[in-house]
Amino acid sequence: MNYINPLFAAELAKIPPIVRTELEMYQDIAERIDVLMREQHLTQRDLARLTGKRESEVSKWLTGRHNFTMKTIALISTALGQPIVRV
Repeated sequence: MNYINPLFAAELAKIPPIVRTELEMYQDIAERIDVLMREQHLTQRDLARLTGKRESEVSKWLTGRHNFTMKTIALISTALGQPIVRV
């Protein structure tokens, strides 16, 4: 059984649905990138090299809190050879 602290639950309930959805989308994108990297046996350093970005930026992408632009998603998709987001 999962126990959730009532205080935490009350604060979580205050988050507007649109913000919660946005955060879930960031997490989903980061998870997709992580899965593709693992499938291709790539490190953060490898993805940084493939995208021309710093390893610290790749690390931020993988936190699940990064505000991805379409350009960044396209860059990562191209580097990994797989779609990150499907519409």
